[in-house]
Amino acid sequence: MIDLAWWQLAIAAALVLSLAGCMQLARVGLGGSLLVAAARTVVQLSLIGLVLEALFAVGALGWIVLMAFAMLLLAGREVMARQKYRLVGGWAFGIGTVSMFVSAFSVTVLTLVAVIGPDPWYSPQYAIPLLGMLLGNTMTGVALSLDRLTESAWRERAVIEHRLMLGQTWHEAIGEMRRSAMRSGMIPIINAMAAAGIVSLPGMMTGQILAGSPPAVAVEYQILIMFTISAGTGFGTMVAVSMGSRRLFDARERLRIDRLDSR
Repeated sequence: MIDLAWWQLAIAAALVLSLAGCMQLARVGLGGSLLVAAARTVVQLSLIGLVLEALFAVGALGWIVLMAFAMLLLAGREVMARQKYRLVGGWAFGIGTVSMFVSAFSVTVLTLVAVIGPDPWYSPQYAIPLLGMLLGNTMTGVALSLDRLTESAWRERAVIEHRLMLGQTWHEAIGEMRRSAMRSGMIPIINAMAAAGIVSLPGMMTGQILAGSPPAVAVEYQILIMFTISAGTGFGTMVAVSMGSRRLFDARERLRIDRLDSR
């Protein structure tokens, strides 16, 4: 595999700097955010590279579990970090974390034990990259579904209250919004699967080919990853929307729009 020097990475960084400059000139307003995101990418990936080297050298279950839970908690926070209307209190973080546990953590363990079967099953070479890919991809779907749910509830609060006054249960009053939120969460992964191999070569497959793996093996792993991401996103979205929508109503089935924080 060809190793990259820092000056070669600097060429790619120059493209990002050029884009940020163009955004500033065009008054798009995202130039600063782009630079901050790029800086975070460099720092975070450099640090995780050092952590993974140490983790691969040790290979102890305790350290792997600790890192996995840290990744899970951070993913739960990121799910709610950019919601326009978020649930107040600890519910936002709690729903995000539980959803990510269902969508990524449990699916990763099942895949390691029942499908890939490394020895030991918690081998960091397989466990950490697989968990990272599932967290990163399912997080998008869960975040989109919750954002659509809370925004729809805020915008259509009068419609929901009218339905409740007409005798509908809370589940019926918000039912269409729940279904719309779930569809929003699933669209990215459905589009990714539909375009895989035709419009785009997915990241894991490309990485394995660049690392020297036979294309047939890379394809098999990519199919596995796409299927697990779709399953994780679907189950995580269902859990997130179910918990989030129930939180919008109290025990007497009254809409509690005050439980949303408008940012």
